[in-house]
Amino acid sequence: MSTIHVVLLGFCAWTLLLVVVGIGVPRLYHAFVRGRSPTEFTPQGSELGPVVARVARAHANCVENLPLLAGLVLVAQAAGATALLDPLAWPFLAARIAQSLVHIASGSAAAIGLRFAFFFVQVVIYVVWIVRLAALACPALGA
Repeated sequence: MSTIHVVLLGFCAWTLLLVVVGIGVPRLYHAFVRGRSPTEFTPQGSELGPVVARVARAHANCVENLPLLAGLVLVAQAAGATALLDPLAWPFLAARIAQSLVHIASGSAAAIGLRFAFFFVQVVIYVVWIVRLAALACPALGA
């Protein structure tokens, strides 16, 4: 298993952790301890407060981005070129987790700016990976 495979697994685990710990546990608490009906919970999580709502948005953001990473890993795997993704794999995962943590911690303007910076790092890495993989498919692109 290459580094990018471990990072993809880490991304999946992070996404699952957000939903289980950040959304599932509070909902279970409110359902079993506070007697709320499961039908009272919204996908946005706002009925459980701003932190759970931010966790729900951070989780949704992970779910939206996970297929892109999986697709790039699939293409790299098919091309036998996962080594092209490995050098930026850990920085990518670190930026993803940092973005989620900042998202959960605060909704302030400063936090939104920092969250965007972490997202921008991920976008730059995605672009680098796409260019590297495209250069394999069309060597003229790499020239």
